[in-house]
Amino acid sequence: MKEIASTPKASVFEEILDEIDPIIAHGISENSSAMISPDINRRSFLKLWGAGGLGLLLVFNLSEASKAARSNTLSELNAYIRISIDGKVAIYSKNPEVGQGIKTSLPMIIAEELDADWRDVVVEQSPIDESIFGRQNAGGSRSVATNYDALRYAGAAARYMLRAAAAKIWNVPLGECSTELGHVIHAKTGRRIPYGQLGDKAATIPVPEKNKIRLKKRKNFKLLGKRITGVDNYALVTGQPLFGIDQTLPDMLYAVYEKCPAIGGCVKNANYDEVLKLPDVKHVFPLEGNGHPLELSNGVAIVATSTWAAFRAKEKLKVEWDESDASKDDWFELIEQARLLKAQPAQHTLYQTGAVEEAVSDTAKSIQAFYTHHFIAHATLEPQNCTAWYRNDRVEVWAPTQSPGRAVNNIAHTVGLDASKVVVNQTRAGGGFGRRLVNDSVCEAAAISKYINAPVKLQWSREDDMMHDFYRVGGFHAVKGSVDPDGRVTRWGDHLITFSEDGEKSVIAGVPRRPKEEFPASFIENFQLTQSLIPLKTRCGLWRAPNSNTHAWVVQSFLHELSTTAGVDHLEFLLEMIGTAERRGAQNANSLNAERAVDVIQMAALKAGWGRTLPKGRGLGLAFHFSHGGYFAEVAEVSVSETKDVKVHHVTVVGDVGPIINLSGAENQCQGSVIDGLSAMFEQEITMKQGRVEQKNFDTYSLLRISQAPSVDVHFIQSDNPPTGAGEPALTPLAPAVCNAIYSASGHRVRTLPLVKEGFNVI
Repeated sequence: MKEIASTPKASVFEEILDEIDPIIAHGISENSSAMISPDINRRSFLKLWGAGGLGLLLVFNLSEASKAARSNTLSELNAYIRISIDGKVAIYSKNPEVGQGIKTSLPMIIAEELDADWRDVVVEQSPIDESIFGRQNAGGSRSVATNYDALRYAGAAARYMLRAAAAKIWNVPLGECSTELGHVIHAKTGRRIPYGQLGDKAATIPVPEKNKIRLKKRKNFKLLGKRITGVDNYALVTGQPLFGIDQTLPDMLYAVYEKCPAIGGCVKNANYDEVLKLPDVKHVFPLEGNGHPLELSNGVAIVATSTWAAFRAKEKLKVEWDESDASKDDWFELIEQARLLKAQPAQHTLYQTGAVEEAVSDTAKSIQAFYTHHFIAHATLEPQNCTAWYRNDRVEVWAPTQSPGRAVNNIAHTVGLDASKVVVNQTRAGGGFGRRLVNDSVCEAAAISKYINAPVKLQWSREDDMMHDFYRVGGFHAVKGSVDPDGRVTRWGDHLITFSEDGEKSVIAGVPRRPKEEFPASFIENFQLTQSLIPLKTRCGLWRAPNSNTHAWVVQSFLHELSTTAGVDHLEFLLEMIGTAERRGAQNANSLNAERAVDVIQMAALKAGWGRTLPKGRGLGLAFHFSHGGYFAEVAEVSVSETKDVKVHHVTVVGDVGPIINLSGAENQCQGSVIDGLSAMFEQEITMKQGRVEQKNFDTYSLLRISQAPSVDVHFIQSDNPPTGAGEPALTPLAPAVCNAIYSASGHRVRTLPLVKEGFNVI
């Protein structure tokens, strides 16, 4: 058996992907009880303080120095646990909150091991300092995965010290002291002391060695796995200023920034004087880009006394653009190029095992298909914005960013400062989905503030947000496969046609990062994944479940084509393929675990009533995918009328992401994935003509309506496997499940997204 691998150069987003997906670099153990196993010892606790009745402050740190002495450590972490004399427990949440619920989930992990009463917990957003806190970002469903063990040890160590303090006060053995809801209890005598009264005494207790710390077993969890309301929920529903768009500063001005509609265009001239004369306009000036595609682009800034005044002035701005090096991309021309390329030999072989071309026997049934998926925007409900204040050769920003630590360096590079002179305050973000991993709006705000030497809030309009996104890349798959008389897949070939910025490296998220570990590579004896590249200047980036979101649709749709060709029920087909096939290729911690996959598929089928009789024109579609550490199977129930009206009635979601931290948050992530996935596959599409994005607002880029939303039933298989998030992997089976259901209901095979491209009307 031969293996061939020839991977094109990495894109500019690879560094970001490595940050949000550290499992790639370090790996995990399927038999491990947690994602990381830090060597917790006395040196890991930088400060233990209790004096003058101020309570207990425990600073738990995994510093770079101690990290170097450990193996298999995926992140650095600093967790502050502050117990005041009134019993309140303040816990820092270090990662950005973008609606995924992490501001609630991370402190819950500490509170569980601490045995704190959640009603007494106060959650605070941490400062941004990656030298102390380690990587601070939100993406890839990795926040829980990379912090779980370290946070558990932080809480458990604090609980040990509180127990030891009470044991000294009572003069009893430590083993006789237990904890419950913020109290240390001595069961033999019925005595109990609240944590708030133990701070000074606990401060005298030596920090325990790791072998003295006992983490709870999952069956003993009292908080984790329950439905806990988000810590910001009250503030959200009462309109408190939590988001970037809400920030204000004394004497603040308001800015907008106009960039060339065709990516790569530069400012030649503009009617600066005319715009400057408009009411409430204070400054109008061009800025030259710094050459970094993720930071500052060429454009014209307008600064006024209000956002409204700046927006009105922007309507009057007339810019003469130099588009000699600008994008000329045209989506329909790109489609034609792809159709020509599919008939030609591929430019790169990403992974091959076996002999795909020679694997077809006389008894095998073979099929071919050509799948096309579209560009889509992030469409975060809060458009990009940032408040910045440059003064005294320092800059401070308030930003709804998914990567605040990276923002520090982005800003420093943009305004020419050392990173030590940049302060980033993280605000809550009104949606992220990968868009806010790029800090272009943050860099623009900092550059504008430096130019005018005053505090300024930069606000993008919806049109700015739609036309200057980093889009989920479109692409094409020319797929071929064969099944033997017993319904087993004997060969699989996928010629992926995607895009390149420079002819050598593929645009981000256009191709699986680990081809030989992507399902179904290791389950098929004769497997080939190849790639051809088309030049592209349109900016592309990470969208929810990057790489996997389109790969899953093609794989799971074509598997349904193969099971249909074989005349085998799709559930049986998947279970046979995954559960009994000989594994080939890469076998490591990043690879799919067949047993876990089979479990979620079987449960999804059971919960959805797979095999039941349905009315004419209604069908069930099943799909499974493994990505971002999560196993998800989904069943969609769909009806299709004779006039091609499509209605998704119900979606059943089953996931295995290890132990659930906050059941409410996990369910929310799965429900949101279904809604997001349906929006993306129904009508949404970004198209380009002469380098210009044609969709500018929600009138031409539709969001899912309430009347179109299905009911969503979510189930989890809880286990002691390493925990991960649900927001990325729960999205991936949705599109193929719906498309497979459409085929079951109507006999129409969907090979082009969005659905409107194949004549469907979504109701």
